[in-house]
Amino acid sequence: MQQLFKNYINTFRGLSKEIWWLALITLINRAGTMVIPFLSLYLKEDLHFTVSHVGWVMSAFGLGSVAGSWLGGKLTDMFGFYKIMIWSLLATGFLFIALQFINTFESICIGIFIVMMVADAFRPAMFVALNAYSKPENKIRSLTLIRLAINLGFSAGPAIGGLIITGLGYAGLFWVDGLTCIIATLVMINVLHPKKAKVLDEIKNEYPISAYKDGTFLIFLLAMALFGIVFLQYFSTITIYYKDIHSLSELQIGLILGLNGLLIFIFEMPLIKWLENTTYTKLKLMLFGVVLTGLSLLVLNLTSWSGILIAGMILMTIGEMIAFPFSNAFAVERAQKGNQGEYMALYSISFSIAHIFGHNAGLQMTYKFGFDITWYLVALVAFVCAIILYFLNKKLKTITN
Repeated sequence: MQQLFKNYINTFRGLSKEIWWLALITLINRAGTMVIPFLSLYLKEDLHFTVSHVGWVMSAFGLGSVAGSWLGGKLTDMFGFYKIMIWSLLATGFLFIALQFINTFESICIGIFIVMMVADAFRPAMFVALNAYSKPENKIRSLTLIRLAINLGFSAGPAIGGLIITGLGYAGLFWVDGLTCIIATLVMINVLHPKKAKVLDEIKNEYPISAYKDGTFLIFLLAMALFGIVFLQYFSTITIYYKDIHSLSELQIGLILGLNGLLIFIFEMPLIKWLENTTYTKLKLMLFGVVLTGLSLLVLNLTSWSGILIAGMILMTIGEMIAFPFSNAFAVERAQKGNQGEYMALYSISFSIAHIFGHNAGLQMTYKFGFDITWYLVALVAFVCAIILYFLNKKLKTITN
């Protein structure tokens, strides 16, 4: 047991101090993002929106994410990652607090769009910061540490969110979300001042390649958008499924969602460390992760026993642990060829596009066809994504050889 713990600790060695500070800032921020997994329930249960209206609100969520990711990438290349991260975090905090005071369909759509546009400007800047502060040989583990922080935050967030809803109602979530963003801003100002920052892996390109002309990268982004559509069912459709079909309370839903983050916190870093030493390419590993995520929804149709929800969550978590770190690493490596902000913005946008279509499509399909058919159709999307990754991997191997 002691040796296992020692091996676990060793997987974190060699990462820069700045990466650890970024991870802490991300942890504080993400621990407060408990509104997101409960957003569809909040709209349906508290504001009494129809499932169709909830779907359109989630599309506004995605559109804001696309706009924010694009804008964040442009501004990062213009002004640097530090300023964009600070202003995005601070403004998001105040906007989350304000969001609770609007309640009509039209105003919620506009409000969600603005919040996500400001919030997701942070993502390309954070990826560029991570790339700047990481030694070349530690890129994947640095990315994994940030994901650990995100998922530890998501692990605590939904569980605490369920308790807050039970005790204070949904309004309490918006206050906690806003305040944690503001706290994360204050921490960042105090520990990551740009004058103290030391760039460990500076990349300069005299003639940077435009990400829009990188065909391989664009195909990769298509696969990531499809994967995002599958994965994001766990942030909208699945919570309604838990409540309507399996009659779970908000607290029970929060605990199941929290299991995802807990498993990632314990197992992801050792898993990534082990997979890095295998002969599998990043794209092949991503393919395996996509297949597991698709299967996590398919198994829900096997039985009405509520225990299958935990089995599905475990399958999805393993798939996520494999797919996301290696997709992040693939994008970061590709970004070294050109404008890093532009590359990482497009990577973020691929998931933002998934937000536009994934939530709405899932909710509309459950409304018209029911959950069973929805899970079959979403699994089909995962299969298409896996095929794209298979042929892209084959293409890159041919070029390399």
